Amino acid sequence: MPKRKKVKKIKKVKKVRKNKLSKKNIKAESNAVLRKPTSSSPEEKPEIKKVKKQPSEKRVYNLKDYVVYPKHGVGKITAVERATIGQIDIQFYKIFIEKEKLTLTVPINQQSKLRPISSINQINKCISILKTKPKIKRTMWSRRAQEYDQKINSGKIYELAEVVKDLNKNTDIIADQSYSERQLFEKAYERLKSEFEAVLKINPVFDLVNS
Repeated sequence: MPKRKKVKKIKKVKKVRKNKLSKKNIKAESNAVLRKPTSSSPEEKPEIKKVKKQPSEKRVYNLKDYVVYPKHGVGKITAVERATIGQIDIQFYKIFIEKEKLTLTVPINQQSKLRPISSINQINKCISILKTKPKIKRTMWSRRAQEYDQKINSGKIYELAEVVKDLNKNTDIIADQSYSERQLFEKAYERLKSEFEAVLKINPVFDLVNS
């Protein structure tokens, strides 16, 4: 009888030790979970991504500078004026689009759509794009027309060059092009040509495609 009692006591001690170990593990895991927010909190604080964009948005243009507005093309800054609207002093650019005989008013703090005219290296890359073979997709014309229109209004000179290259038929015969196709080609051609003229300071009679 006494031997059996000793065996029972040993088993109980073992069970108690297991319970103690399991409690220690639970405490360690809970402490680790509680410590995670403190380590990640300093990483969450510096979320100031908009500040990095401010230098490009607040670029300063001078009078008679040429700029590109995506939906209208190349324009020239004719004035930098100020006006008070609702007790707020606003400074803005007056941009004259010669091709459309249009004057735009663009606030200086909302000029993210404006970009300076291209550099000589970018013009050379456009010329190399124009010399490559056109890429004609086998999709419906309505879908292709939407893609071409988006590229034209993007304001990106490389995309303008791609549209001119793809829609150029190297012919004066109107029957070879539909009316909408001809309109898109002329729109892209005139915008690309006007930027070439502004960068290279050449005569407006310059022929872009056949040069």
